[in-house]
Amino acid sequence: MALIQWRRFNFFNKQIVDPGLSGRTWQHVKDRQFLCSACGRGQLVFGDSQGCIHSVNHNFQVSSFKAFEIVVTHLFQLKQHNILAAVGVDEMGINPVIKVWNLDKKDKLGNPFCCRVQNTIPSNNVPSEVTDFAVHENLTLMAVSFVQGSVVLYKGDIAKDRITNKNVHLTTDVSDPITGLSFYGVGKNIHLFATTERMLFTFNLQEKSPKKNVLDRRGCPPRCSMSSDSILDNQFILTATDAVYLYHPDSVGSCFVFEGEKIMAKWGSGYLVLVYKDKAKSSIPTTSTMRLLDKNVVTIYDMKQKLIAYSAPLPGVQEVLYEWGSIYILGADNSLVCLQEIDIHQKLEMLFKKNLYSLAVNLAKSQNLGEEGLVEIFTQYGDHLYSKGDFDNAITQYIRTIGHLEPSYIIRKFLDAQRIHNLASYLQALHEKGLANEDHTTLLLNCFTKLKDVENLNKFIMTPETELHFDVETAIKVCRQAGYHQHALQLAEKHHKHKWYLKIQLEDTHQYEKALAYIKKLPFKEAESTVKQYGKVLMCNVPEETTHLLKNLCTDYRPIGSQPSDDADGRPISKSNGEEFIHIFVNTPEMLVKFLEHLIQADNKPSEAVFNTLLELYLHKMNQTDNAKKKVDIEETTLKLLKDFSSKSLTDQALVLCQMHNFRPGILYLYEAQGLYQQILRYHMDHEAHGLIVETCRRHGDRDVTLWQHALTYFAQQRDSDCRQHIAQVLTHIEKHNLLPPLLVIQLLSRNPSTTLSVVKDYILRRIRQESDEIKKYERSIEEHRETTEKMKKNIEALKTSATIFQETKCSLCTHDLELPAVHFLCQHAYHQHCFESYAENDDECPVCAGPNRKIMESLKEQEQTLSSSLALNEQFLSQLKRSSDGFSVIADFFSKGVFNKLTLVGDEEKIPNGGGARATSSGSMTSHRIDPSLQKELLMMQQANRM
Repeated sequence: MALIQWRRFNFFNKQIVDPGLSGRTWQHVKDRQFLCSACGRGQLVFGDSQGCIHSVNHNFQVSSFKAFEIVVTHLFQLKQHNILAAVGVDEMGINPVIKVWNLDKKDKLGNPFCCRVQNTIPSNNVPSEVTDFAVHENLTLMAVSFVQGSVVLYKGDIAKDRITNKNVHLTTDVSDPITGLSFYGVGKNIHLFATTERMLFTFNLQEKSPKKNVLDRRGCPPRCSMSSDSILDNQFILTATDAVYLYHPDSVGSCFVFEGEKIMAKWGSGYLVLVYKDKAKSSIPTTSTMRLLDKNVVTIYDMKQKLIAYSAPLPGVQEVLYEWGSIYILGADNSLVCLQEIDIHQKLEMLFKKNLYSLAVNLAKSQNLGEEGLVEIFTQYGDHLYSKGDFDNAITQYIRTIGHLEPSYIIRKFLDAQRIHNLASYLQALHEKGLANEDHTTLLLNCFTKLKDVENLNKFIMTPETELHFDVETAIKVCRQAGYHQHALQLAEKHHKHKWYLKIQLEDTHQYEKALAYIKKLPFKEAESTVKQYGKVLMCNVPEETTHLLKNLCTDYRPIGSQPSDDADGRPISKSNGEEFIHIFVNTPEMLVKFLEHLIQADNKPSEAVFNTLLELYLHKMNQTDNAKKKVDIEETTLKLLKDFSSKSLTDQALVLCQMHNFRPGILYLYEAQGLYQQILRYHMDHEAHGLIVETCRRHGDRDVTLWQHALTYFAQQRDSDCRQHIAQVLTHIEKHNLLPPLLVIQLLSRNPSTTLSVVKDYILRRIRQESDEIKKYERSIEEHRETTEKMKKNIEALKTSATIFQETKCSLCTHDLELPAVHFLCQHAYHQHCFESYAENDDECPVCAGPNRKIMESLKEQEQTLSSSLALNEQFLSQLKRSSDGFSVIADFFSKGVFNKLTLVGDEEKIPNGGGARATSSGSMTSHRIDPSLQKELLMMQQANRM
């Protein structure tokens, strides 16, 4: 126990209750002698010496009823139920009586309904005076104490008279009067406190036979003990002369040193009201009607805030009650004094004037003033401390205003260099509550860097992501500007700010290997965009590693540390377009060659840009190389590239590049790949490679016969060089394949004065001899056809004018001797009648000649169909003319087929029989056909032979 000086305030206003003249008011009962009181349920209740109970409402209107015949000694108003219990005397010389009223019900006279009457019987059965009375809020327990020290417990429904209700005499083992009773606890765990002037003890009512448990060897006078509420954890309060003590049912609690002789104590809503006996005697004379002649001092203690809320002398205090938020005191002259609590704002104003801001804060919290009210107190408290120069405590108060007071108000106060650490504390709290913006983050980090407070800086930037209260990018910028690169890197890596991490590594710390290793861990899209941005810098400093990364990006990129599940079948391939990275290698062509070679190997169909770039690099490297062996290797590599990957879409640009770098093998290969044989020949002509000209004609002359003509023309125009050998080779091939007429050859060669007759003499002689042989061959053929025609004409004439003698003796089918009946045809074939009928398809046609005749007719029809389609005929003519080495013979052949003129075959008007009535044509009318002359001749011969 320590002596603590509590601050004194005047938080209550004193006023005398003056209810006015309307109705039955306090003035009508003021002359009564009140012996007891109670309060609760919105009323003040008084019991007088005449056995009446008076109830006063908030308007101080009084309602009274006769409760006992003689006197009312004790009253108890339940807080949770509208039940009033009282102890009084109905008859002199017997024990007092307990009565219980249900205030919600009325009897026939309009008074409260009395629901229970219980006689009090002390343990010695001797009529005794009741010293105290208590009722539990659960309506099942009542306790009465007597002057000889006994306590009786009544169990059962207090609002009903029942036989089952039990009376339990509690053994106290004391002879002193019981000065106070109070129940503690709810449910089954209920205790009963009892006091004398020298002792405090309890009874555990859970026990079947409750036993006394002495808590303390100190006691108190009557009306100086009571139970508190939740503010003091419902502890039992005992007010002794030296102090106020608090108790739990099984232990002693704290105590407060309030010295002085106390005659009364009351508890209400956190306030402990103590009535002290003043040492100075009152000047009021003593009378028989006044119980208290001493001058009293009423002191109100705020047990939560640890302050004296009111203290003033009041004469002759009889009763103290707490209701309607005010304290009511009944004086010796029955005057009713109201101590009304001032509002919270008046209290705070009073505290502000005394600069008691801590107390003001606690008071505001206890009164639930709200956030805005608290903020105002914190602000004024902070301003007060700031004005006194207590910046550390001032910033503590300002921190409490975060979320309500504009931060700039505080920040401006602490911008001086000497108060930066206070500003840092405020800004940290601002971030922790998630109310900081980018400017606040920048300012806080600048404070840390200026104070060189690395510990707090580390703690701030390593905040878990779930507790992040600042803008990460802003923090990175500030750390970077202040030179704290490692902190900026930690922030960027932790919060996946890849752009900032790489920017710092590459531009500030120049740790290119770490930057590259970081990129390899990124997802595909982010890695690709990062390399596009910083690829040139990385290539200049770590070319090998950067090239390797680019190869991975352009094939099948997988981040380092990716989970095994990422490699499962069906995973989409992450692949960049290699063309987009070519510019990165602007200063490292060697790495570019490796990169492009990798792309081409990985993709069988390289893009035009990749192929042409690699080709150009090869050609440039080849021209820059002086080492012959190296040059040969590069040429082979370049030519292999062209052969493996060139296509129609790639050849044009590749050809331009080869021509720009004068790469002869590449040029010739590309010409050949495109079928540009004329260009190959022209290339050799431009370089006067006569042997290669002839070789080109030999290799490609079958595909383009005009090469020989161009070669001959070229050699014929060469005046300064001896080309006789090459001309002879060309002429030999022209002669072999009959590519040019001799006259044209002579005309071409005549343009070169250096070409003598000896060069072409043998060629001319061979051509003259060859053509002479052909003329003779054609003359013999003409003569043979003329003789055949004449012979055919004679046969036709003989068939028309002379009789035909059938001399066949054998059957043309079975080869047996003919027997009648027999069938003869003009074609000199004869058949047995039964053989003819068995093999002949019809009666008009010779079975043996039917097959050849049918073939001739089908050929005629096919020729007619071919001749009827001009487009097909033209294509056929041009195709044969192009492929043939002798164009004139093709033209002559088509002339012979009647392509260029219309031939008409006129048949006989009459029906021409074939032997046994067979017909030479399919109809007897005149028909016109464009017929092959050889077919026409053969058909005429057969017609004449079959005509009878």
